[in-house]
Amino acid sequence: MKSKRKGASGGKRERREFSDEFKTEAVRLAAERRATGGTLTQVGRELDVRPDQLRAWAKRLGVGTADGGAIPGETVEQENRRLRRENAVLRQEQAFAKKVAVYFAKESR
Repeated sequence: MKSKRKGASGGKRERREFSDEFKTEAVRLAAERRATGGTLTQVGRELDVRPDQLRAWAKRLGVGTADGGAIPGETVEQENRRLRRENAVLRQEQAFAKKVAVYFAKESR
């Protein structure tokens, strides 16, 4: 029976340590991407960090990643612009959903 191997060398994966600056920037990037429809998994792949680690850093920094909460270092004007963009996207999605519902309602008659 073959044993499960971690990493290409077969040894244990070395524990990595990240600076506070890296963590803060990673959480900011994750929150920014979540606001535009991205996922933590995508951000995690880009940064070579597990999504649950990003969530833990966000929790420790007091930033909500699930609801697109405030981004660290973001000014009120930047937040306002970001929220307006997000609102516009949500309105477009809602309008599309309405059109699809009308289409399928007509088709089922």
